[in-house]
Amino acid sequence: MPNDARYWGRTRKGARAAAGVALALGATLLTGCGSDEGAAPTLTWYINPDAGGQAELAKQCSDASGGAYTIETSLLPNDAASQREQLARRLAAGDKSMDIMSLDPPNVPEYAEPGYLAPVPDDVAERTTEGVLEGALAGAKWKDKVVAVPFWANTQILWYRKSVAEAAQLDMTKPVTWDQIIDAAQSQDKYIGVQGARAESMTVWVNALVASAGGEIVQNPDASADELQLGLDTEAGKQAAEVVSTIGKEGLGGPGLPTQTENTSMIQFQGDQGSFMVNYPFVWPATNASVEEGALPASLIEDIGWALYPAMNEGEDTAPPLGGINLGVGSNSEHPDLAFEAIECIVSPENQAQYFTTNGNPPSNEEAYNAPGIEETFPMAPVIRDSLELAVPRPQTPYYNEISTGIQQTWTPPSDVNPDTTPAESQEFILAVLRGEKLL
Repeated sequence: MPNDARYWGRTRKGARAAAGVALALGATLLTGCGSDEGAAPTLTWYINPDAGGQAELAKQCSDASGGAYTIETSLLPNDAASQREQLARRLAAGDKSMDIMSLDPPNVPEYAEPGYLAPVPDDVAERTTEGVLEGALAGAKWKDKVVAVPFWANTQILWYRKSVAEAAQLDMTKPVTWDQIIDAAQSQDKYIGVQGARAESMTVWVNALVASAGGEIVQNPDASADELQLGLDTEAGKQAAEVVSTIGKEGLGGPGLPTQTENTSMIQFQGDQGSFMVNYPFVWPATNASVEEGALPASLIEDIGWALYPAMNEGEDTAPPLGGINLGVGSNSEHPDLAFEAIECIVSPENQAQYFTTNGNPPSNEEAYNAPGIEETFPMAPVIRDSLELAVPRPQTPYYNEISTGIQQTWTPPSDVNPDTTPAESQEFILAVLRGEKLL
């Protein structure tokens, strides 16, 4: 769930979101039927699915422009892989409608390297990155240059059941490690919520583990495919495999681990067998909504705590996952200046704070966390902010799709992962794919 908020589409707000999306799509279709001569340019913003927040910001910024432009939204597919494919095809075809695009951070290099993104003007880059949290900023760069504008950021934190931690005598006021939460869950005969499905979530998990152990999956990200060097077959890769293997082989992830996603791991965590879970901030509003509807006991809310993502080694910093959305402008846009002007409006700290409280997607800008109502809606906002300062992007490379798919194929199911063989086999397979010797 790096770049969507699946929960919001299934609550009362989902109905309003669907209506907003329908109106936005209708407006997008109508723009092709003709326009008045001399009218302000219409900027098309390709958005990922949300609860209507991007469409609302489009309206607000259109109104605030004083007639300089109108932003119309066009909805991308639900899953990140399909979003990537549609944007890549349109950009490669020279589509002139790519005025503003909501981009998943791992895909930014793929669009930037061949010149599909319009350069971010220096003054725009300076203004829109001031106060941006370190992890979020890293995900908007390619070859040390800002190539997209950070909008909202996402990260996983450690959710825990206070009763389980207390029974296991685990002090959650201090940083904890994967070994500690594994021991605590085993001692209480409970499940750990992780995402073990053969999906993007597995790459997210492996990358966070490797980075937390001080390693990098890709060691020379701007190299060509035949010269790329990977860091899976390393001590950091072995440590990552030990965590995945232990949770898989010991049954600590629950019976559904091989198909477990962010949503299903949340549901498991909410049940009697829940103990610890790494997951995104959507967990909080989703759980509260279920309590309000009577689907979960009210006592559950008081039993949920939160902390930074687990560390790999005691005394060392953790490296939580980074997700979210950056905003880019297509190099063939007919209105790049206006598009960047609109983007500056969209990503203002005030608008990021509004988007967080209404749609549940955390700000990339530190200033937004000080806005009124943030901690009332998300009491764990300070932990999210601190997590985004430490967060590490998934591999920044134009070959991300091959690397991610290769990891998904070689690190699943978790019970089959072997610390002595999986990192080396995974690295060899991915390099063979990049050399054209094997197919995904």
